[in-house]
Amino acid sequence: MAIVFITGSTDGLGRAAAQSLLDKGHRVVLHARSTDRAAAVDEFASQAAGIVVGDLRSAVETKDIANQVNAIGCMDAIIHNAGVYTERSRGSTPEGHAGALAINTLAPYMLTALIERPARLVYLSSGLHRGGEGSLRDLDWTKRSWDAAKAYAESKLHAVALASALARRWPHILSNAVDPGWVRTKMGGAGAPVDLDTGQRTQSWLAVSEEPVAMVSGRYWHHLQQEQPAAEAIDPKFQDELINRLGELTGVKLPAA
Repeated sequence: MAIVFITGSTDGLGRAAAQSLLDKGHRVVLHARSTDRAAAVDEFASQAAGIVVGDLRSAVETKDIANQVNAIGCMDAIIHNAGVYTERSRGSTPEGHAGALAINTLAPYMLTALIERPARLVYLSSGLHRGGEGSLRDLDWTKRSWDAAKAYAESKLHAVALASALARRWPHILSNAVDPGWVRTKMGGAGAPVDLDTGQRTQSWLAVSEEPVAMVSGRYWHHLQQEQPAAEAIDPKFQDELINRLGELTGVKLPAA
């Protein structure tokens, strides 16, 4: 059985994925944004292999999350699930970054670089990533007028690009991106067409399945099927430029193969 770390796993898709994996006998390390959030899910957390606490808006706390995970041990898989959608304003993290960029892009990049390398990496994206082209011109929204939908689309393009880049750079791991669809969560709303179980199924499957069809890397998935992502996301030049910019913004270097 595998041990899987899932960010943002006290609610929504992350919690659904965690429960699915626990029900199948796997071990799961949960992540909560705060101690209050962790305490609110004590009964659920009691089933887990551990729970780490930290706010992904903060680089300091994100680094501490990585340390907490490493203290538990090497993960077999990590599902980068945590994310925000419509931030009303750019906001400002303790380091001065846009909130959506910090949570959706910088945090998964930093965790990827700092957590002991697992056998599998899964990054949650969205079909909306196809509207995120051109993000490198003003990655942190310091020049443009804030556009929440565009910022979200850009961050989800980054998720696909990062997954694809790692498949190239780290050929001994499996790295994939997943579009879970528009799911009935707090983020998606009650009117969303996709139920939680369907929304969590692909990322959970990619994290642990030994089926040959799941043992691939650098792919973009939607409801257990491979799809073609935006061209920019799978462009090695864009990927390398993105990783360089993320290293500059965070001060964290992605390890070489």
